[in-house]
Amino acid sequence: MMKFKLKSSYMADLDTMHYWYLIVPCAVAALFIHPATAHYFFFRLLWAFCVYLESISVLPQLRLMQNVQIIEPFTAHYVFALGVARFLGCAHWINQVYDTHGAYLYLAGRGYFWIPMVFLAEIVQTFILADFCYYYIKSVISGQLLVRLPQPV
Repeated sequence: MMKFKLKSSYMADLDTMHYWYLIVPCAVAALFIHPATAHYFFFRLLWAFCVYLESISVLPQLRLMQNVQIIEPFTAHYVFALGVARFLGCAHWINQVYDTHGAYLYLAGRGYFWIPMVFLAEIVQTFILADFCYYYIKSVISGQLLVRLPQPV
């Protein structure tokens, strides 16, 4: 929709994130670390790819918002809610590991890394959104309607 119906509001010059830098590492990670279930191999790869891509899927949006530097309230509220949801999801994984005394990290002693990798993906996504949430809370406390982000490095 951004490139066709809402083309007049799309800022192509500020949308500088190359998607292949996100897609290729996720595909490679999925090839090496995926769940060992009874499903077909292709579907296990797709599942792993989706988990890894979801953990970094907000990076293009955050990069665009950093380039714009001022975020409208509706977009800011959505990204903040996404950050809170990711934080709660990460807290859920931490709680699962704590309740099982770490046994949840390894399935039946098989020695593969699927569950730890999912846990790492949750932590990565939480920390990616934590920076935005910090500036969002800072804006709300100061009474500003628009969230202002610092210059990209």
